[in-house]
Amino acid sequence: MILTVTLNPSLDRTIEVDRLVPGEMIRARSARLDPGGKGVNVSRALLASDIASRAVITVGGADGEQLVRLLEAADIPLLTVEVGDRTRSNVTIVEPDGVVTKLNEPGGELTRAELDRIAEVVLTEAETASWVVACGSLPPGVPSGFYAELSKACAATGVRVAIDSSGPPLLAAVEAGPTLVKPNREELAEAVGRPIECVADAIEAAQELRDRGAQRVLASLGAAGAVLVDEDGVITGEAHVTAPKNTVGAGDALLAGFLAAGARGASALAEGLAWGAAAVRMPDTRMPRPEDLRRDQVHIHADPDPRRPLLI
Repeated sequence: MILTVTLNPSLDRTIEVDRLVPGEMIRARSARLDPGGKGVNVSRALLASDIASRAVITVGGADGEQLVRLLEAADIPLLTVEVGDRTRSNVTIVEPDGVVTKLNEPGGELTRAELDRIAEVVLTEAETASWVVACGSLPPGVPSGFYAELSKACAATGVRVAIDSSGPPLLAAVEAGPTLVKPNREELAEAVGRPIECVADAIEAAQELRDRGAQRVLASLGAAGAVLVDEDGVITGEAHVTAPKNTVGAGDALLAGFLAAGARGASALAEGLAWGAAAVRMPDTRMPRPEDLRRDQVHIHADPDPRRPLLI
């Protein structure tokens, strides 16, 4: 069982429009409400492929109650931690050419007592988990070292830990020596303080995170695919998508597929890329099912060209 942890979940409303024009009244072509949050998405993707997962989430207010109803209706096994502030709502606007505009609320603050309760729930459930996956942004006021604390506590029990976050929380977690970190291109550039413009840049930056403590680095690079750097070396790959519809959740699907396939080596990277590409083909934030995967469109490079530029 893979346990996911989302401190800042959300209600995600996806709205499709013909064209987004600031300052104008625009009629939506369609709208959909989904449960959101990176850890929630990882659990949804795993469960869509019959991989056992359970999601630990914070919930507060009427929006939190609605989030729980949506997840329960989707048969997502939940462990909820009640908090004082309300659950946030996010809006994603999707245009026909694949351009996505996101409006994310910051989320409510969590108290120290609430954080301690979350850690208690996670550590109790980690006893039967193969992985603990801590994902997403931290709500306002949460110490940047919380994921690092959680990683150390889980690792002490022998449970593998994956971290998917950004900024100071990611850097603090890296120092704690997690089994895996999964930054995207922007998060990787922020972590090392320089742009990522080619494969060599991504590899060098990923290795730097390993030097700081992370055991494996899976860096998602958008249309350019992904890079895996660990003790066995470097592997890159990509899955071409001719008609991308929505990139929201693609990185979460990539991580879920990678974990589902063993989280190591070319085969795991290939599976992760297939899941991520399938998510990009979805018109909204649904997670891909097995019949959505196109593994034949995945290309793996055990000897990557470091000079290859990354697509913008």
